[in-house]
Amino acid sequence: MSQRLHVDGRTCWLDADLPTVAENLALDEALLADAHDGLLTGSVVRTWMARAPTVVLGSSSHVEQEIDLDTCRSRGVQVLRRPSGGLTVVLGPGCVMWSVIAPTPEATPSIERIHAAMLDPLCAALVVAGRAVVRRGSSDLAVAVDGIERKVSGNALRVRRQAVLYHGTLLDDFDLDLISQVLRHPPREPGYRAGRDHAAFVANLGLGRGPLEAAVRQAFGADTLRRNWPEEHVASLVRDRYLDVAWTHRLP
Repeated sequence: MSQRLHVDGRTCWLDADLPTVAENLALDEALLADAHDGLLTGSVVRTWMARAPTVVLGSSSHVEQEIDLDTCRSRGVQVLRRPSGGLTVVLGPGCVMWSVIAPTPEATPSIERIHAAMLDPLCAALVVAGRAVVRRGSSDLAVAVDGIERKVSGNALRVRRQAVLYHGTLLDDFDLDLISQVLRHPPREPGYRAGRDHAAFVANLGLGRGPLEAAVRQAFGADTLRRNWPEEHVASLVRDRYLDVAWTHRLP
């Protein structure tokens, strides 16, 4: 069994589902900065959901390699870039996003320890919620559909010297066909994918947003409610980075 990352304070549940994807991505980064700078003494856990389909590139993703930009433009699908690694994902209604921001004042944990500390408790909570979820690859969660494992969650992290941001997707009632329409086959894939196209690889959990949020909260012991968040920092990040087309498309 994995151990949670050690922090000094209590784990807070942040009640802040901001209107746009850009704002929510900026909020994760702003909270990471606060944790790194010692302004958070405990972890912050949150969930949110995009209100419209949106493609989100990983920090090192190449636009033309991973997405069909013409289709995104014709369908009005916004393209943004997040601060964490990993490959491109598609968000939208029916895809619950979850985030954990954890101070790491003692020492930066190994990447594998971070994956285990985040995904093992979430996997266990989802099993309790009624889905036989398992960890696969480096940072996926999957369920068996007709005896074949399909991805229901992809996750990414950003590590700073004194803090970790871990966030990802929980496909629940998502338009899975959209993924094939706007994303190309990924440039790398976990072994269990076995070359399958998007349509044959992903699945929905079908639990509902409320039960998924409860599972995330249970997984990390988020028993203290927090409503304040770094509004000015979020606004500056949105203005100067997340809505900057040059920043989003810096890797063509």
